[in-house]
Amino acid sequence: MRIQRILATTAALTCLTALAGCKEGGDPGSPPAGASAAAAEGALAVAQEQLRKFASCEDLSSKPGDPRLPARDFPKAGQWSVEEVGVCSDTSETGAIVIVVPKDMKAFQEGYKTYVMDRIAAGDGAYGLFDQVLVGKGFVVFPTRTPTSVKLVRSDLRVLVCNPGGRVPEGYKREKPLVEGCSLTDFVASEDGSGSPNFEMPQNPDGGGEAKPGQPKSGSLGLPRAGSLTELRKLVGSSLACGKNYSTDPETVAVSSIDYEPVVTGNALDWGVTGRALCGQPAGERRAHDLSWLSTVGDMKKLQAKAKAAQQADLKDDGRLKATTSLLLVGENIAVETNSPSSRFGLYQLQFLYLNCTPGFKAPAGYRLEKAQVEGCVLTNYEPDNPAA
Repeated sequence: MRIQRILATTAALTCLTALAGCKEGGDPGSPPAGASAAAAEGALAVAQEQLRKFASCEDLSSKPGDPRLPARDFPKAGQWSVEEVGVCSDTSETGAIVIVVPKDMKAFQEGYKTYVMDRIAAGDGAYGLFDQVLVGKGFVVFPTRTPTSVKLVRSDLRVLVCNPGGRVPEGYKREKPLVEGCSLTDFVASEDGSGSPNFEMPQNPDGGGEAKPGQPKSGSLGLPRAGSLTELRKLVGSSLACGKNYSTDPETVAVSSIDYEPVVTGNALDWGVTGRALCGQPAGERRAHDLSWLSTVGDMKKLQAKAKAAQQADLKDDGRLKATTSLLLVGENIAVETNSPSSRFGLYQLQFLYLNCTPGFKAPAGYRLEKAQVEGCVLTNYEPDNPAA
């Protein structure tokens, strides 16, 4: 971040870690400087322990001259109630994480807000929109790499945004900080697109003009339908190896495994699903395998809205979908969930389409790309190597 960077001297650090501010010549009634410094070091270690649950944070140091301290600006000891500054290495992202421990978190947030507003008043209107100041319980971190920030907001760390133009897109939290006029969020904004995915980015293929190959101006090129689970099982028989491994028993249908995870979870009625069946082997001599789920759908818009929310939650972790989670392929009133690429290939031949809610998704000419029933998603028969790529 671009806050004024002034490295503290050893004497200044000793003074600041006395917690109440040193008087010239020292205060006989204050705690020993060494004890206070040890407490600050302890706070840095506690912060490191929390960070390492979600990202790499190795070789913690509080030395002012540590070469890992970034060239960009960050608050020094003594600024905005900061008592101690440390830095650790994020080896997985080849970056670093600066950690500061404020004595008074509200004072820190007030100081940061004032600094942002001063920079805006000086003509830097975008200041603070992309600076990643992550506030935790008792500490604040400044990752030097955006992917590190994306990992850390999976915890209770939140990005402090004090630029009035900062927005929190759909699907992300907006929490109240200790100062008015700012916000705390789990959305990591970035200029280069490496931050959190923005689910409000336009996607629906309804931009007017001439229709592109596989993309009608309106309506659909056609989707399959079935009047019952029995009809659906027959329809997909050549694509899914159901055979004898087919069940409509609720307990069996609810089975999942570490390798095969459904899209629809919990009460299927809440997803607009009226009937549900499982293809595959749920258990036996070997663990569950080749699982796919069939559904008849009474409310397709509700199903797509719930699936969109689940897909967004998955993408928020690291911008990619879990490989073990099934993709949702829909027809007019039916749906199939499978993570088998070969099965999906067969389903695309039957005119099923995949619900893709990845921001900015585009399909090459020749593939189908149609409007979904919820904003921010499309129906398509095109899959990148990773659907979230």
